[in-house]
Amino acid sequence: MNQAEAILMGLRIWGSIGAVVAAIFLTIGMDRIDEDARGAYIFRPLLIPGILVIWPLVLWRWYLYESGRELWARRYDPPRRAHFAVGWILPIGICVIILTGLSLRQIWPADIAPVQLSTPAEASQ
Repeated sequence: MNQAEAILMGLRIWGSIGAVVAAIFLTIGMDRIDEDARGAYIFRPLLIPGILVIWPLVLWRWYLYESGRELWARRYDPPRRAHFAVGWILPIGICVIILTGLSLRQIWPADIAPVQLSTPAEASQ
């Protein structure tokens, strides 16, 4: 098995687990977690792609809510302590990626002469 097959297998396993979690969560868990979602079934298929990707977070939040460990006062409080650090890390990371790409770009050999391309009509004559 090469790397591409291993990555594809990992993505299939991740998606399969996510599909099972999405099916169980959208049929059973959604009504238990959000009382406003009871009886609202039209929007639930829209959540499937997100649950397929972040199913560990969905399971963790569901566990916290069911076990009573969730601090409801902090539920809608974003982690603002990290905003300052991320605000600096992202632009610096983008600059590093661009500079690395420019420094590692391919340099053509000097002994290759340029060739003038012709149009398809001229080439057939």
